[in-house]
Amino acid sequence: MKFSVQKLSAALVCASLVSAGMFANAAAQELRFSWWGGGERHEAMLKASKLFEAKNPGVKIKAEYSGFQGYQERLSTQIAGRNEPDVMQLNWAWLSAFSKGGDGFYDLRKSAVSMKLTDFTDQDLALTTINGKLNAMPVGFAARIFYWNKSVLAIAGVQPPKNWDELFTAGKAFRAKVGDKGYLLDGNLYDLILLSHAYAYQKHGTPYIDPKTGKIAMSAAALKDWAAFYKRLQDEKIVTPLPYRASLGGVEKPVEQQPDWVNGNWAGVYTWDSTVRLIGSTLPSKGQELDVGDFLTLPGAKNSGMFGRSSLVYAVSKRSKHPELAAKFVNFVLTDPEAVRIIDMSRGTPASLSAFQQLQKEDRLRPIELKAYARISTQQKAGAISLPAAQFEHPRVQKFMREVFEQIGYGKISADEAAKQLSEQGATILQRL
Repeated sequence: MKFSVQKLSAALVCASLVSAGMFANAAAQELRFSWWGGGERHEAMLKASKLFEAKNPGVKIKAEYSGFQGYQERLSTQIAGRNEPDVMQLNWAWLSAFSKGGDGFYDLRKSAVSMKLTDFTDQDLALTTINGKLNAMPVGFAARIFYWNKSVLAIAGVQPPKNWDELFTAGKAFRAKVGDKGYLLDGNLYDLILLSHAYAYQKHGTPYIDPKTGKIAMSAAALKDWAAFYKRLQDEKIVTPLPYRASLGGVEKPVEQQPDWVNGNWAGVYTWDSTVRLIGSTLPSKGQELDVGDFLTLPGAKNSGMFGRSSLVYAVSKRSKHPELAAKFVNFVLTDPEAVRIIDMSRGTPASLSAFQQLQKEDRLRPIELKAYARISTQQKAGAISLPAAQFEHPRVQKFMREVFEQIGYGKISADEAAKQLSEQGATILQRL
């Protein structure tokens, strides 16, 4: 059988095209990237992912994003089924649940060449290191602080409190001026649990859970003060009481969605520093009324009790087929100048030093955000913010603590009974983790 030159050439070209296509498919590298957030974060992360693809031909980022509700449950199912994404956005506290011994995720120190680790403080990296293995990269550092509505306080003739005693004095004066709907401070259940914890931590010098041993560290007296302080805040109507807040649409309904906050019946909030844009977005002057308050501290306290930790973290699957590439992508979205500009503040104030300096230089940080950053940094440099125990935000411990303080809030148990539960039942839960 004879073939013409034309036919032979056509066959060779066709075979070459098929071979090239097969090679291209084989060489293509896909990374699955999951995160939760709102519209602003989704848009920013999608743009940053496309930029990474453009800078790395042959790489495809498959985005898997959603709201926060159900995210952890879905990720837990994926990990159990050994089908988790290559790169995952996590809450810092989940590391202890998904990687108890430090082997749950890829050790990013194996890809140190691709990571700009010197851009992060030792304290930040310590928060995501388990048994010497870097399980994740911190996206930012967040802490609970006071934000006060200066305009509302001025109208009421009340000064922002500078210590715990002034908190109660100001609260009563504000309510006397505003009326029955007036509350000096708002916060959801967890906000106020942490505020009360800070007071007990300052007074007794120990947190609820020892970060080194993972066991209960507070004495019976400290536990009682923790519970009693929370009860006093509500009994004296310094904060929005739990039953009242529940009647307004749920105890976890965000403050910026509360008409009382918008209308000036509530003067302040105790919350994450990273939420200031959100909580100010519904105020008449779009947050211009807000100011950072002093962190209330007892005289002689060695620790501020300020609860600070990584706001979000990025982890790489230990089963990823492309761990080096995944690590490179994590580094890219955290430190690349173009990516930093795209993502901006959609994830809060960045932990990366170069990213923070870039946003500051480009005037992308608001004065109140810089003030909050400085306030927290001062506490960090003074050694007044200790690394929290990962177990403190473990889902089972969280559920238990909330149940105890809910009972206090609804008047079902006393401070003594709450302290006993926090000690005995808390110890049992920690032992089982």
